[in-house]
Amino acid sequence: MEGDEQTQQPEVAGVMDVNEALRMVLKAAIVADGLVRGIREAAKALDKRRAHLCILATNCQEPMYIKLVEALCNEHAIPLLKVDDNKKLGEWSGLCKIDKEGKARKVVGCACVVVTDWGEENEGHFFLKNYIKQNSK
Repeated sequence: MEGDEQTQQPEVAGVMDVNEALRMVLKAAIVADGLVRGIREAAKALDKRRAHLCILATNCQEPMYIKLVEALCNEHAIPLLKVDDNKKLGEWSGLCKIDKEGKARKVVGCACVVVTDWGEENEGHFFLKNYIKQNSK
């Protein structure tokens, strides 16, 4: 019964948090080749206003990176989300090797990631859009 399947999907979206939604959006952006990783490429995408969303790791080693990304996002009115760990951001953005069990190995840290193409619109996409709209100033 198709009606039963559709009633189960909103329950999954109710359990979703920001990190899970972000992971889903980044995975869809990787598939659509719409993800820019690293500070240099991110700064270019932000300055050219090709970015839909910017994600910044707060434990970045260089404080000038954080100032640069925050300033570019404020100047061009691009939503900015912050995550705690650059290794987690690197894993979510595909900067790792996946072993046979499906676990991430050799994770490379990433200070900044920019979404230039959302890719497939999934529950995470809509959750993040609503989250950004609610938390915008």
